Amino acid sequence: MKKGLKILGVSIVFIVLLIGIVIIFISANGIPSYEVEKIDFKVNNSPEAIARGEKLALMLCASCHLNHQTNKLTGQKMMDAPPEFGEIYSQNITHDKTYGIGDWTDGELVYLLRTGIKRDGQYSPPYMAKLPHMADEDMNAIIAFLRSDHPMVKADPTPDIPPKPSLLTKILCRVAFKPLPLPTETIPLPNEDDTMELGKYLAHNLDCFSCHSADFKTSDFLNPELSEGYFGGGNKPLDLQGRVMLTSNLTPDKETGIGNWTKEDFVNALKYGQKKGEKALTYPMLPYPQLTDHEAGAIFEYLQTIPPIKNKVERSIY
Repeated sequence: MKKGLKILGVSIVFIVLLIGIVIIFISANGIPSYEVEKIDFKVNNSPEAIARGEKLALMLCASCHLNHQTNKLTGQKMMDAPPEFGEIYSQNITHDKTYGIGDWTDGELVYLLRTGIKRDGQYSPPYMAKLPHMADEDMNAIIAFLRSDHPMVKADPTPDIPPKPSLLTKILCRVAFKPLPLPTETIPLPNEDDTMELGKYLAHNLDCFSCHSADFKTSDFLNPELSEGYFGGGNKPLDLQGRVMLTSNLTPDKETGIGNWTKEDFVNALKYGQKKGEKALTYPMLPYPQLTDHEAGAIFEYLQTIPPIKNKVERSIY
């Protein structure tokens, strides 16, 4: 009996020691790096592509990268990032060749946005949205905008501030979050006349699901529908004062979701932040006036088809 307890005690000590060594290793080595695949991509920077890219970038990129001191996409401290991820700074994505993306190739940008792997091989942690399902034409449009003469992306030598990922982020990037596969086939734009197809495309590629599901740590960018609490709300982003702002339940549950909303209610809330004349949105959720009524309505129609989740989320009002 004593011998057995001794063996058990030694085993526990060994396991604890091993775990400690692993944690020290992960903490010291930070975010993992991967082999970078060189891809041949040349952006089509037509006026139409740039205009489309501006629309997408304002909804996808500006909320994180727009610095209100420079009025350009020079990066900023992400005050709304959950604190368990560490101290997070978005990066300079202007034309500047030292601190921005001025000397990145079009292929390197595509590879980062698709897989999450930077050109130096380092993986970009979960607070940067990945776009594995975005249509090739829309991917081209975003890069065309980033290459354009728009004032938001003109070269600005504002230095990057390196993020300070937490130990949790470092661990998650080794055990849960991995680079996404580069698509091997062409991804077409959704059929504008197919409301369900269009709504699903926008709900996934505008990153709505990640914020409005249960937790950023369980968002599944490769298979959004498998995200825990898919569109059921309750996620915990922060406002600019560091206060938790629970995300809303967008499932069609009639008691706790948007099952009793009309399409008009949803469109006005999403595009203008208003519902029946009252404020419907609070930071970090911003209105998307860039969407057409048809696009916003398509998102609503899609959300009405997903499984309802009964999850009452008290609205965060300060």
